[in-house]
Amino acid sequence: MPIDIHAHYVPPQLLSAVADRGAMCGVRLLPAGNGRPPALGFDYGFRVRPFFPQLVEPVAQRRASLDRQRLDRQLVATWPDIYGYGLERGACAQWHRMLNDTLAEWCNANSDRFSFVASVPLVDTNDAAAELERAIYLGAVAAMIPANVEGVNIGEKALDPFWAKAEALGLPVILHPVLVEPAPRAAKFALTQIAQYTFDTTLGIGSVLLSGVLDRFPALTLVLSHGGGAFPYLLGRFDVMHERMDKAAQGNVAQLAPSAYATRVGYDTIVHAPKALRFLVDTVGIEQIALGTDESFQPADRDPVASVKAAGFSPVDVELITEINPRRLFPRLP
Repeated sequence: MPIDIHAHYVPPQLLSAVADRGAMCGVRLLPAGNGRPPALGFDYGFRVRPFFPQLVEPVAQRRASLDRQRLDRQLVATWPDIYGYGLERGACAQWHRMLNDTLAEWCNANSDRFSFVASVPLVDTNDAAAELERAIYLGAVAAMIPANVEGVNIGEKALDPFWAKAEALGLPVILHPVLVEPAPRAAKFALTQIAQYTFDTTLGIGSVLLSGVLDRFPALTLVLSHGGGAFPYLLGRFDVMHERMDKAAQGNVAQLAPSAYATRVGYDTIVHAPKALRFLVDTVGIEQIALGTDESFQPADRDPVASVKAAGFSPVDVELITEINPRRLFPRLP
């Protein structure tokens, strides 16, 4: 009964809510015309690219996708590009309540196949902690946060009340890349999808570890998107620089070498190559790996179970990656 721990969806309830009352929190629908899905515009000047059909597809199509991929269940988060962290504090808190209420409603109506992953208003850490607790009552099995907040690495943000709440609730936190600023060198050749997002994940986890988050919150469950980006591949370089850098000048307060934390963090399987997946397992341990697709985006793994099998794992290990590990990493799954 394979479980996909990493997918995205924007439910029709959200589009209706934004049309009705989004302006109250500084978010507006921007029609695209020609029957295409709309975009979102934020009052602070940010405009996200239009929603694409698969991100807002009818539930029957998403269910058919699960059937095609031989997946029993999918953990569904909103699109991180619409977190809206440029909104002022109150508006951002209101926006994430809307995001969570609408996605939770959709997931609960389809709870036989889908589970709800919450978002939080990281503009204020206490608001984020409060929304995390509220999301539990909506049925959240995890929360997803970005690797950067408006260009600031997540580990550089003062978020201890949020981390403490996630640890206390036993709610896993999925670290996901986001791009809300220009990246001109990645604008062509699909380098945003190929490299920029995985680069963001690498910077995000590096900042989390070296700022001491896992030292202060050792029971926190953290799961990295896209196989951890380049983090597993760069562990040796992380360790060398941890040893040699001016720790005080760099703000490095980690108690251990980065490689010592690598086996305490979870990773999805979205690496697109059997040898890369084998390397990830050999580096961090098979217990830390769980199946993911990144549906609905272009780089999604569209046959994830086959990708795991192509790496040559035994049937027992395939079951670990596709079902047992997801249930252990996400204990609130039904």
